[in-house]
Amino acid sequence: MRADPTDSYSTAVWQPAQVPASSLNRWSAYLDATKTGSWFLTGGETTCTQATPCSFTELKESFVEGDEPTIYSVSVSKGRDYLWAGAVDGLRINQYVYDFEANGVRARRAR
Repeated sequence: MRADPTDSYSTAVWQPAQVPASSLNRWSAYLDATKTGSWFLTGGETTCTQATPCSFTELKESFVEGDEPTIYSVSVSKGRDYLWAGAVDGLRINQYVYDFEANGVRARRAR
């Protein structure tokens, strides 16, 4: 049940799991946001809120039947808590993987 039925926009936020100190200052392996960290929505569409974040599976299951979300755009940003210097590559959205290269973004079907 939506907190506000007239609200038709929300931001999905992924909070990665804390990085162990032994992993600092080096590249990480690929992170699968569907299996690690937690998620919440900013618009009140589900019970997955900033105060009570959920797993990705719980987030998907929390939508009311017939009220599935549509992705209009994707953005990657960093909060104000800790320094982060890195890159995003191999971003998968549904059946496509987006590889970010020096000459542009290449989309390929996921295996």
